[in-house]
Amino acid sequence: MLPVKRQTYLRLSVMMLLQYGVWGVWLPVLARYLQAEQAEGGLGFSPGQVGWILGLASSIGAVTAPFVAGQLADRSFSTQRVLAVLLLAGGAIKILTAYQTTFSAWLWLSVAYSVLYTPTLALSNSLAFAHLDDPDSQFPKVRVWGTIGWIAASWAFPLFWLLSDVRFSWLPPFYVGVEAADATARLVDSLIWSGVLAFGYALFCLVLPPTPPRRDAEEKLAFAKAFALFRKRSFAVLVLASLPIAVIHQIYFMQTAPFMSEVLGLPDSRIGPAMSIGQFAEIAVMVATGWLLARLGFRGVIVIGAFAYCARYAIFGSDFLPVEVIVASQALHGLCYACFFAAAFIYVDRIAEPDVRHSAQTVFGIVILGLGPVLAAPVLQVLSEAFTNDAGVLDYSALWYSLSALALVTMLGFGALFRDETSPGSDVADLNAVS
Repeated sequence: MLPVKRQTYLRLSVMMLLQYGVWGVWLPVLARYLQAEQAEGGLGFSPGQVGWILGLASSIGAVTAPFVAGQLADRSFSTQRVLAVLLLAGGAIKILTAYQTTFSAWLWLSVAYSVLYTPTLALSNSLAFAHLDDPDSQFPKVRVWGTIGWIAASWAFPLFWLLSDVRFSWLPPFYVGVEAADATARLVDSLIWSGVLAFGYALFCLVLPPTPPRRDAEEKLAFAKAFALFRKRSFAVLVLASLPIAVIHQIYFMQTAPFMSEVLGLPDSRIGPAMSIGQFAEIAVMVATGWLLARLGFRGVIVIGAFAYCARYAIFGSDFLPVEVIVASQALHGLCYACFFAAAFIYVDRIAEPDVRHSAQTVFGIVILGLGPVLAAPVLQVLSEAFTNDAGVLDYSALWYSLSALALVTMLGFGALFRDETSPGSDVADLNAVS
């Protein structure tokens, strides 16, 4: 029998594995299915419509998250029970969505799903923080299993559903095979996989460490107190910088799959594994996040994350580069996510008071999963229309260069304005390095 602390650590790691596996199985390939022509097996939606499906859904889900998750978990019900209920309902809606063919049905069912799933991201973070003795160094080690779950899901789906005559390969994803003739049409089945996995995750919530609500809190509305964090300069600057980064982060998922298919010529079964290169890099960076924070501080690490976005989109836009180089640049995603968003989540947990940490994570989620995505939809629509020629061909190079410039401006602004307010005299004076 494992020691109690070891059991808790293991359960939190499996929680993260399932949390991001539910997401990673469908998000990398969905835009390809929605935007592919009907003759290919897709739905033939425009880039703007894809942007609204992914953007508006994420936005409404994040805006409602303080009420669905923060208030319930901080004040009324145990976090693990809230997670289970949200996952069961969300899984059912995800499966239903797979059978729809109209834009309106996809839009509103995606909104409904986001209202249920988005709160689980903040809840899984706050549940983990609640049971870790040293969150600064331990959280990255737990959160990295979410990345592993994303990779496993994005590899397993094409392996078992899009390919035949599969055989071993020495190169990632370590298998090759014959792609099914209807592979593009089969991409929608990733939603069904996600729904089934969500049901299993809901059952697993029954063995997660009990995390009861704080009934002794002074504020009646936890999220109201969490919003008061905007009075702190560092939190406000972090939020303002996170907004444009969240926009370009969302557009990545809206257009990378079509870009890889239409410009780079990758087959549908290779898109998910190709995008997972970023998750491999994320594993290494997540494990080193505590070490980086201890030596560079929150400002230095988050600046690196913003610069990584700038560099990745600049490489995407350089279509004169070999395909292998552009695909390999996915490795920058490790710096993008771990150095920017993971470090930001840790900072939010540190600056918030204990009784509103659930809600503080959710408030921050409003920006990166709410305002960012809803702005990404019109931004993508404007850019795609501006950079589409008379023949209806989108100039992806101009699109990616524009996003790279936005990341550069954000990096410079954040670096100039942010000052850590949680450690007197030092960004992370008391932070332990990763062992």
